[in-house]
Amino acid sequence: MSAVPPFARIPVGVIVERSKSASPWAEFYWRPVSVLTGVPATAPWTKLSEHGGQATFYAGSAEIKLYRTETSNYRDNLALTSPLLWVILQPVERDPPFELLTVTADPAEGEAMTESGVNLVDTVPMPMPMQEAISAFIAEHHVEQEFVKRKRDRANPEALGRHGPSLREDRK
Repeated sequence: MSAVPPFARIPVGVIVERSKSASPWAEFYWRPVSVLTGVPATAPWTKLSEHGGQATFYAGSAEIKLYRTETSNYRDNLALTSPLLWVILQPVERDPPFELLTVTADPAEGEAMTESGVNLVDTVPMPMPMQEAISAFIAEHHVEQEFVKRKRDRANPEALGRHGPSLREDRK
């Protein structure tokens, strides 16, 4: 997440699935399963369906924020066979045990959100209308930047030589 304001925003809704866990340390396994184009008029964490040990919930709304400086990351994502969105859920001390933090189309941002080790970060397929909107954003704002390899400074042989007694020798 950047301190620079986003240039475009795409409102989305997130669907999350809860299933019984086989682990003795957790009762349920939570995972995002899809992202809706637009935001429905539904309260966050409304149960949508339940069958067997699985239930789906509308987790809430978020905005995919698009930045002009990240168009190469969006382009790389769209080049995948199945472009993805990263959904980030943050643990909370209440029921349900997560709140929707953000959704991103930037693979680097999605990966960075895993670094805290506490967030639940998972990918979901990107709906076609979002692929088209992001593709149009890239076409309008992408500026190809030439890669410039930095050259190392030449070593100064005089700086590598010994220039007198060291501090340890002065203390003897």
